[in-house]
Amino acid sequence: MATHNILGKEGENAAADYLLQKGYHIRHRNWRAGRKELDIVADNGEELIVVEVKSRKDTEYARPEDAVNAAKIRRIVSAADQYIQKYQLDMLPRFDIITVIGTKEHFTIEHIENAFYSPIW
Repeated sequence: MATHNILGKEGENAAADYLLQKGYHIRHRNWRAGRKELDIVADNGEELIVVEVKSRKDTEYARPEDAVNAAKIRRIVSAADQYIQKYQLDMLPRFDIITVIGTKEHFTIEHIENAFYSPIW
């Protein structure tokens, strides 16, 4: 597995652990709808939270959240809509980004709640 894929998987694990420590319930990880994927789908007892995880070794060239551009947002929102329909949920999603910077031995995690809003709902 390529180094960036390993870092991505470790970052997703760290993000999931972070959410669990904060009292979130993880519904799904790496949920797929065709070619679209939701990194983490969670809830906090009141809201459905769709989390996009971005992991980087450092921020020398760009901040991880900058990779969530308009096209990526459209794919996430579309996949979230499919998720809600599939599980017949009567709730609107909140879209968060969790950035994971560093290495497995020492990650810095930032949780950006309501990082973007759906142009659909």
